[in-house]
Amino acid sequence: MPAVFVGHGNPMLTLGDNEYTHAWHSLGAAFPRPRAILCVSAHWYGPGTAVTAMPAPRTIHDFGGFPQALHEVQYPAPGDPVLAHQVSALLAPVPVGLDARWGLDHGTWTVLRHAFPDAKVPVLQLKLDATQAPAWHYAVGQRLAPLREQGVLIVGSGNLVHNFQHYAWGQPRAPLDWAVRFETTARTAILEGNNAALIEYDTLGDDARLAIPTPDHYLPLLYVLAVRTAADRFTFPVEGIEGGSMSMLAVRVG
Repeated sequence: MPAVFVGHGNPMLTLGDNEYTHAWHSLGAAFPRPRAILCVSAHWYGPGTAVTAMPAPRTIHDFGGFPQALHEVQYPAPGDPVLAHQVSALLAPVPVGLDARWGLDHGTWTVLRHAFPDAKVPVLQLKLDATQAPAWHYAVGQRLAPLREQGVLIVGSGNLVHNFQHYAWGQPRAPLDWAVRFETTARTAILEGNNAALIEYDTLGDDARLAIPTPDHYLPLLYVLAVRTAADRFTFPVEGIEGGSMSMLAVRVG
C-alpha cells in the first residue's frame, strides 16, 4: 500500500464542495482498496502511546464554536481490534495502550469521509506521545512499515504549516511569505530524502518556528516519511495554503 500525509485544515472544509474535498475524494479513489487504515492524527496528542482497539469507534467532535451541521457529521467506520494488537506488538518495547474510549477525531474523519465515503474500511488511530522528541516519532513510524505489505493504509493527518495566530478566519487571505518559504523548504527536503532536516525541523530557522509553533500537526508527517522504501517516489496530490497560514499539502509515498 502507499502511505500518505494529508493537511486536514479547518474542519469546516469537510462540509463544503471545494478544491480540497474534491482532491481528497480523488486521492481515495487512486488508492488500492485498503484492508484497514491506521491514522496518526494531530488531535490525539498527549502523554503515552495508544491505539484504538474497539470494534466500532465513535465519531468525535473535538472542537467548539462551529455550526451544528458539523457536530452532526458521523463517520461510522468499523474498528479492527486484531490489527490493534498487531500494532502494539510491532511497536514493542514501546508500551502501547489498547484504547476503548477515544474513537475517530476530526483529524481523521474530515478527510476520510471524502476519501472513503462508504465508511466500510476499518479505521484505527495511533496516539502521538507528546512527551517524546521528533526522532522518537520517526523511529516509531519505521516500525509500522510492515503494515504496508499487509494492505494497511498508513495516514498521517495534520498540517505542514499550522499557525492559528496568523490564520484568517472566514475571509480570503493570500499565503504569507514565511508559510510559502517553509513549505518550499520542506518539499525540497522531502524530494531529496533529507529526513534528518525534517526531523530536526527546529534547525530550519524562523520560518520553521512560525510554521510549527507546536509539534502536534507536524509530527504525523514523520510517520509517513518513516515508512518509505528506496523504491518509493513522492508526489503531492493536494496543494494549497488556506487562510494565509495553513498548508493543505498532501504527501503521498508510493
